[in-house]
This record gives sequence, C-alpha cells and structure tokens, in this order.
Amino acid sequence: MSTARQIRSYDYVNHPYDRVRDVLKQNAVGVFQSATKAATERAESVAAELHVDVAGLGVKADVHIVVKGIEEKPADDISSASTKLLLEWEATTLPRLFPLMHGELSVYPLTTTETQLDFCGTYQPPFGAVGKTMNAIVLHRIAEASVHRFVNDVAGYLRGTLAGQRQL
Repeated sequence: MSTARQIRSYDYVNHPYDRVRDVLKQNAVGVFQSATKAATERAESVAAELHVDVAGLGVKADVHIVVKGIEEKPADDISSASTKLLLEWEATTLPRLFPLMHGELSVYPLTTTETQLDFCGTYQPPFGAVGKTMNAIVLHRIAEASVHRFVNDVAGYLRGTLAGQRQL
C-alpha cells in the first residue's frame, strides 16, 4: 500500500502564455531560485528555499530543484497550448528528514493576457510508519503550505519580472 500524498496548487500570472513559457523554458531553475530566496541568499547558494509558517513556527529548508524534462503541447482544435515542467526537489541538508517531491508545473493560457501555473505533485513521507503517523498529524500541512508558497512565490516573481520587461 502506497503512502504517497498528492498536493495541488495553482496561481496565475497576468502576462501572455508565450512570455511566461519562454522565461521558464530559458531558465526555470533560476526563476525558482530567484522567486524563493532573498537576493543576498541567492548570491551565496544555488539552492532554492522553501519556507512556511505553521502554527506560528517558521519552517524552512534549502532544496535542490531539478527540472527532469519539459513537455510542450501545441494548441489544437480542442485545447490551447500548454507546457509542463517535470520537477523533483529534495532538501540539500539532511534529505532523509524531508520528503522527496515529484511534481509537474503546468503552464497554460487562461486568456490572451493571463497564464495559469498549476502544480501537481506527490511525496512520500520520511521515516516509514512513524513518518506516516507524523504526516497525518502535521507533516502534510507543512508540505502543502510549502508547495502553495512555492507556487505563489514563482507566480509573484514572474508577474514582477515580466512587468519590468518591454514587450518585443
């Protein structure tokens, strides 16, 4: 019996799909790093940082994000174009204490001026049976909150970055 947990989160970017897709295709890991770390921390580390507040307790971990692949689907008669980034991340320090996340960040147009970021991922709680119990009590909330924060940080970064770029 699998104990993998699914997490889904989404946000939008108020810029056209082509611009959002192109930025992510050019340097997705750089976008993730920039979106999740303060400028001074980015200069010192190649890791991204996930952080969340749970019941007033701040939890953060540097994570190593890997883009395992990029899948593009052109528009057709039935659906619009979309791009899917296949991601994995794990904690850079003591990775056995944190779950390995496998996920997909789907990018697709909502309108001609808005783009949806939709993350769907799964993770396996660490520590076997003990981890399964801890996950039921609190770990799943931390994982869900960190994924929501990650997606919101990436969307916010893209909104700001693309607003600062001139349209070609």
